[in-house]
Amino acid sequence: MPTGAAPGEDAVAGTPSRVVVCRDCCCGTVKVPGDHAAQTARLRSAVPVRVTECLDVCEQANVVVVQPSAAGRAGGARPVWLGLVNDPDATEDIVTWVRAGGPGVAPMPAILDLYVITSPRRVTAS
Repeated sequence: MPTGAAPGEDAVAGTPSRVVVCRDCCCGTVKVPGDHAAQTARLRSAVPVRVTECLDVCEQANVVVVQPSAAGRAGGARPVWLGLVNDPDATEDIVTWVRAGGPGVAPMPAILDLYVITSPRRVTAS
């Protein structure tokens, strides 16, 4: 990370990857074991984090969406949805990836393939 860079800042474009963390009816609650506050704090130490209400994939709690940086988006990267992120090691893998540049800039660690889920976005026929 360049000197003076914000956590998760992309060295190429300066606009960092961002993480969206679901914290609503299932994610981040007693329904899912784990230290949710520690997970959110750890992610915030590496990247800008937005906490949101339900992302509509409750069966995949805890859900984390890694959004590409400006450089990643310029290269065609799309947000990566991760589900069942309930282990501190998975959180560390996300932190490592985001610090390296995130989607479209750095290869996703192979272990995170186990967590990739499909976004709930509904596609309608035109």
